[in-house]
Amino acid sequence: MARKWAGYAIIIYLVYVACMYGYIFWFADTSIPQVLKGTAADPQTFLNARELVLSEEYSNIRNFIFLVNTPFEWLIYFFILLCGVSRVFERWSMSISKWRVVQTGIYLFWLSLLTYVAVFPIQYISYTFSRAYNINTQSFSAWMKDEIIGFWVNFALMFLIVSVLYWLMKKSSKKWWLYAWLLSIPFSFLLMFVQPVLIDPLYNDFYPLKNKQLEEKILMLADRANIPAEHVYEVNKSEETNALNAYVTGVGANSRIVLWDTTLNKLQEDEILFIMAHEMAHYVEKHIYIGIAGYLALTFVGLWLISRLMNYIVERWGKLLKISAVDTISSLPLFLLLTGVLLFASNPLSNYVSRYQETRADRYAIEMTGDQEAAIQAFQDLTRTGLSQVHPPLLIKWLRYTHPSMLERISTIETYDKDE
Repeated sequence: MARKWAGYAIIIYLVYVACMYGYIFWFADTSIPQVLKGTAADPQTFLNARELVLSEEYSNIRNFIFLVNTPFEWLIYFFILLCGVSRVFERWSMSISKWRVVQTGIYLFWLSLLTYVAVFPIQYISYTFSRAYNINTQSFSAWMKDEIIGFWVNFALMFLIVSVLYWLMKKSSKKWWLYAWLLSIPFSFLLMFVQPVLIDPLYNDFYPLKNKQLEEKILMLADRANIPAEHVYEVNKSEETNALNAYVTGVGANSRIVLWDTTLNKLQEDEILFIMAHEMAHYVEKHIYIGIAGYLALTFVGLWLISRLMNYIVERWGKLLKISAVDTISSLPLFLLLTGVLLFASNPLSNYVSRYQETRADRYAIEMTGDQEAAIQAFQDLTRTGLSQVHPPLLIKWLRYTHPSMLERISTIETYDKDE
């Protein structure tokens, strides 16, 4: 029976990969609508022939890797259960220590290591293509350093979450999901509070903006928006990428406006000010807190569904998957598999909300700066440096795009009328 299920899983995955390959490289429509040809949103007006080809190639590769990698992780968790590997890890942990928290740590280490090794080839392929297209500038050693840091950061967070989660399962087999959700509320805020000062500096160096004249202009914008900002931070991303970005991170006293140094080096001052006004809009319109509320709502529904699905699956196929009970640590791959599937299924909704917020932020930035030309130039430069796909396929937009496409953003700004 196990071999039969394994065979079906592999066949389904390979058929899926073939379908996604055909969709991305043969059937997806990325052509520019006739009505927008010749406008500022048409990539032929601001990209040369080589840039046009490279942006399509690179975007197609990235999209295909994303679509292949996500269900591949589910497949790994399924095989870990089906082959009894999870049960073996559980027995190892129990033979080493009688303390449940230590057992959890040992089990989670081996599970994390196995899954990391399994997905590493795809991650390496993604890194190689990014290097080949001159987006990623990291050496292999520098990239591996970040990978190792990421592994241990994720392990630490997962250890904390999984230890509490399975303790709750032992204490309350029916309501563990509700108690887990209630605890996720303060944990989410705590994580957002400490991330700018504890986690992000593990990967990059952050320091106050060196260009004090530019900082003064940015802070003037912040003052007009009633944002209590004292510093703008820059981060040394040029050591690892040629792409451009800026963002708002943290909550409360640890809120930060951050500029990548690549953005500072490659954009004009008026373009940077537009981008900063855009980021300030997220603060003004409380998008961070709306995002947290949305995340918590989805988490509530997700945890409830996972509890129901885990009970059903373990009751019906527990013997096949080598899971004796939901509250045993060997059921963790099933929990992670279901979590991954539900997160993937929720992407269209969460991405839609995010794109709406980004559109609002673009409009706010135009109203604040009044500089449509700088806004258009900024998006064109972002497209060029990141080899972004101006008009992505519909499925990719639903599943991946947290921002409107560059076609939408540029055309909206070009036709924007502040008197409307």
